[in-house]
Amino acid sequence: MEKFFQLKAHNTSAKTEMIAGLTTFLTMAYILIVNPQILSATGMNQGAIFTATAISSAVATLIMAFAANLPFALAPGMGLNAFFAFTVVLGMGYSWQFALTAVFLEGIIFIILTIFNVREAIVNCIPMNVKRAISVGIGLFIAFIGLQGAGIVVADQATLVTVGKLTSPQALVAVIGLVIMGILLAFRVKGALLIGIVAATIIGFPLGVTSAPSGSWAPPSLAPIFFQFDFSRVFSLDMLVILFTFLFVDMFDTVGTLIGVSTKAGLIDKDGNIPKVKGALFADAFGTAFGAILGTSTVTTYVESASGVAEGGRTGLTAVSTAVLFFLALFLSPLFLMIPGAATAPALVLVGLFMMSPIKNIDFDDYTEAIPAFLTMIMMPLTYSIAEGIMFGMLGYIVLKVLTGKAKDVSVVTYIVGILFLIKFLL
Repeated sequence: MEKFFQLKAHNTSAKTEMIAGLTTFLTMAYILIVNPQILSATGMNQGAIFTATAISSAVATLIMAFAANLPFALAPGMGLNAFFAFTVVLGMGYSWQFALTAVFLEGIIFIILTIFNVREAIVNCIPMNVKRAISVGIGLFIAFIGLQGAGIVVADQATLVTVGKLTSPQALVAVIGLVIMGILLAFRVKGALLIGIVAATIIGFPLGVTSAPSGSWAPPSLAPIFFQFDFSRVFSLDMLVILFTFLFVDMFDTVGTLIGVSTKAGLIDKDGNIPKVKGALFADAFGTAFGAILGTSTVTTYVESASGVAEGGRTGLTAVSTAVLFFLALFLSPLFLMIPGAATAPALVLVGLFMMSPIKNIDFDDYTEAIPAFLTMIMMPLTYSIAEGIMFGMLGYIVLKVLTGKAKDVSVVTYIVGILFLIKFLL
């Protein structure tokens, strides 16, 4: 493990990496519950989706570990699964087989783009200050997700969001978990987030938030959704629109996550590039195509990987640990799924704090750099989308540089990406 993952060179150990992998898994294990719930709205078999979610997540995360040696985990993406179910199938009236076909084609296109270094060029063309802002924006976004999951922040018709009922059992578990994690972090206790998640889960029992393990321990069959494609309307305009949306959102969600979490982990080199990013992008691309074959929506790199990075994860061994737990989840699903969202929510809030540190290095004196960075940061949580935040930041960067006589600061690839963003914005 030392030789392959280069643990000493990354100033880490096998124990640290495994704790980080477990922490990452616990903060994203909710996808094993939520993804089947969302996709089953289309008529797909919920048990089969659970199995497809676990296997596709494990396989894609293992590819990330061995092809890129990065501590990131992958799973079917939130938002993309909602687009799959509620827009393509329930909204536009297409079958879930048609939607799976679009996801499969998306994965194949991504594999081709990765082979020819197109996606790598897009990652490298993002300006350094925007890259730093992506990390901060993801931090705000993931903290917002955590606060929502705890019921501390709730929807409001007049003000969009407001403070929830803090005396509710769910909010109490999250607040207690947050306090426990905060104290452990203050005392520099290793595995603080993991200990806090376990403690909050236990506290949730008497409050009725955590339920005892129940249900069958055997993995549900994939048969109802395995390799269920519909190629009859591949060349239709609707397929083109659906495919473009999947491609756009997945592309920049993944790019944003890779940049943001890599920046926080100190994995960005002096030129602002991510080492072995091609391997990371291949993991995402293959995971998407493979996941579609199994019967699930687009697989993407998860922002919750930041929780493992916060625990010291720096290499692919963290990803291996997370992947193994996804495989185990197939046979121990009742045990893993008993962890409530209220227990993992405080971990996401504190990961948001950890992700804020690159803000210190953003150039706020040059407004052609500061304004795009600010737009990137603020638009991620406000639009509930990493991709939208990057879009506003990149377009702001190009417009300000051009109109202030600094057009030469913008690379050709950045202009091309900007044009694609503009097309997406207008559509």
